[in-house]
Amino acid sequence: MSYYKVQTDGTRVLIDSDGKSNSLTEILTASQTLTAADSGKTFLIGTDAIVIQLPATALGLEYTFINVGADGNNTVTISPVDVDGIFGTIANSAADSVASGSDDDDWQNTKATSNKGDRCKIVADGTSGWYVAEGVGIWASV
Repeated sequence: MSYYKVQTDGTRVLIDSDGKSNSLTEILTASQTLTAADSGKTFLIGTDAIVIQLPATALGLEYTFINVGADGNNTVTISPVDVDGIFGTIANSAADSVASGSDDDDWQNTKATSNKGDRCKIVADGTSGWYVAEGVGIWASV
């Protein structure tokens, strides 16, 4: 069951059963290791050289990452654990971004090609790793 608290500005914030905030959107200003409790969240990244360490794959975990920094300013790196891969494709007009699916390869929105609004949603399968469910921008397996 989900619980929400309505803020004074009218926005809703997800809270747990104890009334503590469990916001579905978080601003990252430093590298972070995610947990299963972060599943379903959207992470806004406006700081360069952020590395997001994923937990081991577990069926149904999902995260969305959005680059909110200036064009050509941010490298955003999504890093699975050693035995998990990231699979999938983000279609682009210039050239498709293809995640190799190799174990321990990171998925990166590279600095030179990054644009404000580039994003990637990944979903875990609980066996092989993570799948790109949706995305915009140029990303690369590194």
